[in-house]
Amino acid sequence: MNDYVITINSTADLPIDWIRENHIPVIPLSFTMEGKTYRDMFDMSSKEFYGRLRAGEMSVTSQVNPEAAMEILEPILKEGKDVLHLAFSSGLSGTYNSMRIAAEELREKYPERKIMVVDTLCASLGEGMIDYKALELQKEGKTMEEVAQWVEDHKLKVCHFFMVDDLNHLQKGGRISKTSAVLGSMVKIKPIIYLDNEGKLEVIRKERGRKKAIGRLVDMAMEASEGVENDIVMIPHGDCLEDAEYLADLVREKMGVEKFIINNVGTVIGGHTGPGILAVVCMGNHR
Repeated sequence: MNDYVITINSTADLPIDWIRENHIPVIPLSFTMEGKTYRDMFDMSSKEFYGRLRAGEMSVTSQVNPEAAMEILEPILKEGKDVLHLAFSSGLSGTYNSMRIAAEELREKYPERKIMVVDTLCASLGEGMIDYKALELQKEGKTMEEVAQWVEDHKLKVCHFFMVDDLNHLQKGGRISKTSAVLGSMVKIKPIIYLDNEGKLEVIRKERGRKKAIGRLVDMAMEASEGVENDIVMIPHGDCLEDAEYLADLVREKMGVEKFIINNVGTVIGGHTGPGILAVVCMGNHR
């Protein structure tokens, strides 16, 4: 069996310590604030980033380009290892296409090596859930092809339920209409958003008040995962750890889950959602 390396995008929002502990190569997206460009995950802390958003600064995000991807992938191929890349949702970014282009160029240069790129159709710790499970399978001795097939078979069973605190960030990023943003902000609505089967954001509910919306996230996760045993649940948040821990307590109480990864939504996704985003990610029967 050929040795292979699983690579991921920074938008998986997994804790950096966990990534380093598991020696996972990360291909970062980037963002620009006040004319300076930074790498997602590596160049700015979440605390500073969300503080700057709260102070009124804007963030403009950029997808991975093929050249940057090749710089990270090529050394792995030179070592004689194959690559399985698990890409950020094509419904939210052109990164998957850039990764695919990079893989095609590298296959010509290293025809003896295998390079597979899978569109996870997931984002944030939903993408992180796929990465986490894939790494577990690799450690169990599954081949690259077996892991890739598992991802294809299960990616639409990764259920993401988000709530955002401020609709204006989604509107400025082109995720919802300006009219929806204005009306929602006027009446203090907290929209519940999920990732659909095309890996795109869709508003599916609206709740009045943050606490009620948090409870709704748990109810929806319970419904989506009925009959599915979740050994771990992911909770991404936008610099609102206290709310994230409250959400985890609700999940523990209602779903019986004891293992969590709780981490900040990264700087790329957070630039579109703004501070205060909160989500629950679990495995379910379908989205």
